[in-house]
Amino acid sequence: MKNDISGSGTSSPTLLQMHPADGVAITCQALPKGALIRDGLKSIDRIPPGHKVALRPHTKGESILRYGQIIGFASAPIAAGQHVHLNNLKMGEVSPDYAFCEHRQNQMPTQVGPTFMGYNRKNGKYGTRNFIGIISTVNCSAHVADLVARTFEKNPVTGYDPLAQYPNVDGVIALTHKTGCGMSSGEPLQLLRRTLEGYIDHPNFSHVIVLGLGCEVNQISGIATGSKSPSVTKMTIQGSGGTRKSVARIVTEMGDILTESNRCCREPIAAGELKVALICGGSDGYSGISANPALGAASNLLVRHGGTVILSETPETYGAEHLLTCRAASPQVGKKLIERIKWWEAYSASQGVSLNANPTPGNNAGGLTTILEKSLGAITKAGNSNLTQVIEYAEPVTTRGLIFMDGPGYDPVQVTGQIASGANIVAFTTGRGSVFGSKPAPTIKLASNTPMYTHMSEDMDINCGTILEGTESVEDCGQRIFDLLLDVASGQSSKSEEQNFGNLEFAPWMIGPVI
Repeated sequence: MKNDISGSGTSSPTLLQMHPADGVAITCQALPKGALIRDGLKSIDRIPPGHKVALRPHTKGESILRYGQIIGFASAPIAAGQHVHLNNLKMGEVSPDYAFCEHRQNQMPTQVGPTFMGYNRKNGKYGTRNFIGIISTVNCSAHVADLVARTFEKNPVTGYDPLAQYPNVDGVIALTHKTGCGMSSGEPLQLLRRTLEGYIDHPNFSHVIVLGLGCEVNQISGIATGSKSPSVTKMTIQGSGGTRKSVARIVTEMGDILTESNRCCREPIAAGELKVALICGGSDGYSGISANPALGAASNLLVRHGGTVILSETPETYGAEHLLTCRAASPQVGKKLIERIKWWEAYSASQGVSLNANPTPGNNAGGLTTILEKSLGAITKAGNSNLTQVIEYAEPVTTRGLIFMDGPGYDPVQVTGQIASGANIVAFTTGRGSVFGSKPAPTIKLASNTPMYTHMSEDMDINCGTILEGTESVEDCGQRIFDLLLDVASGQSSKSEEQNFGNLEFAPWMIGPVI
């Protein structure tokens, strides 16, 4: 497979061809059977919007190209004008050319650039929010953590707000999960602890209370507090005397914590201190044309200003990894990505599943057929910057630029890992419509098409369907995304924050048996 998806494709009011070599194009609107497509070509089938139509005949077994890349192989003869989808397109063996570092660029970040109003923490990290966190070590302490957080919520009936006198505090939140015991002390425990430690040390928390039961495998004494130790309190329910006594103790101590947290004030911070988690969910056939490339343009802007973007979803990079290895900062970086791809191939095989099982029914309904096609569109979120680091799930980011974090393609698990790695804001593209949100890092959502954006306007922050309509370029839409990232990092509420998403979306990756 080639290691380039650039190319001057063609478009018409009804079709989008992404690369001159492509044998398929994407429909901009539903095409009835017999519709004139272009140059005398008529549709043989009814073709839904965002789906693929064959521009030329394909023989059985022939490779089918989109973005100038192989997205699969014809499982049956395909005529020009025919709908190309699950009935006639299948996976097959591909031979990627990793071309390690061959397209690496000499990139120097801009030293002077825009700023956002953020929090300059004492440990040298920079936050976009100022939360107080209650993090459970085990599911057995989840309810108590939730009871404490609810104590500081605004009463919807009376209007009483316990945090009214602390205007600089964004909230007291409980982040709980379903594990922490019944697990081995090897990799599963290490993975959980690494995730929790990333949250404990996160700059969007001014203070953290780590709450355990007391007898769990994930002992509270084994959790490191990093550079934030003075602002971290550890306690167990058993040591405090039970549920009510634990709640009372934390609520009492919260008075001083709130006072300290409220002293934190926003100040101008260079845009280069942003670490943006890149994610797509509920993707459709338009995602790789509009929202993802536009986010890629915003990613390029941020990296040029010295910032960091964190790409992930290893199963949704499968088949497109060569587009990253060819611009790896070093052969070692590129080879580490391939190691993670190979791990996923072995892991999925051991579970009796195929990586091509990743596209969901919603992806299929939106026009995506194979994991190759989905991955090629997904990877455009990262722009064209050099790949500077590959890290495992929830490992700390230690350099700037484009980072790849290994992780599954399940949205809440992936974003939990990215935030643990240091992301202080999240950019989420969607074509079918997602209502995802996260804490303590805010999420902005980018719609790939105007109909969905209009239909779900209360959940979408930016409409990238303007690219499909020809009223805005990818670069201009990317600038809008970049500007919104700065605004939301400065305290403007995202659509998911307005609806208080984020508590239930905390989902550490659980691997290994429950024992």
